[in-house]
Amino acid sequence: MNLLLDTHIAIWAVEDNPRLSAAARAYLLDPAAKFFVSVASLWEIAIKHAKHGVKEMPMSAKDALGFFQSCGFVILPVTPAQVLTLERLPRLHDDPFDRLIVATALSEPFRLITHDLRLGAYGPMVVLV
Repeated sequence: MNLLLDTHIAIWAVEDNPRLSAAARAYLLDPAAKFFVSVASLWEIAIKHAKHGVKEMPMSAKDALGFFQSCGFVILPVTPAQVLTLERLPRLHDDPFDRLIVATALSEPFRLITHDLRLGAYGPMVVLV
């Protein structure tokens, strides 16, 4: 099973953050799962960390990349197919990073693991944990 981790889920996973739900932990411990993180998540981390520091983003993009790779998460580049999917995506959510992550899940296809209730409106490929 191919699972795309939303930015906050990937960060919480590498931090072993208590906000990571039991359902999310179950997915992360599934030996049949393969985990992916979009480069859009690294972009989001870089922007928020540079703007707000650890108050809003607990790690730099460089640190996040190292943590993600050490956990075995595959980093996905942004592709033309994802951008074209993004262009057709209904405006159910306004955050550009989340929209690109949803478009990535739809175009690959992957199941998107998130805690963001607003993303659930994009359909059954979104797994709310």
